Amino acid sequence: MIFHVVPLSDWNAAGTAPYAPSSLAAEGFVHCSGDRATALAIADACYGDESAPLLVLSIDEAALGAEVRWEGRDDAFPHVYGPIERAAVTGVEQLHRAAGKWTAP
Repeated sequence: MIFHVVPLSDWNAAGTAPYAPSSLAAEGFVHCSGDRATALAIADACYGDESAPLLVLSIDEAALGAEVRWEGRDDAFPHVYGPIERAAVTGVEQLHRAAGKWTAP
């Protein structure tokens, strides 16, 4: 299982189509995390000042049609080299702000 943080508005904008964030066009891949704790840390680092709702997607890596490469320092970060099919998303949780930090329910 890999995880991806996405603003609710971006996730909804894709409708039923595969999810393809701007990073896919700009960098060639979708940034993901290898665990929920890292996903929450990324939410704080990248969306710390946001007040709009955020989601964390749980993605079945084996169900993706696109290649997944574990890259970065110590191969710690999974990058998905293509759009994320909705069928590969096994869970969607809305994050909440508590004491200035993003938390999962």
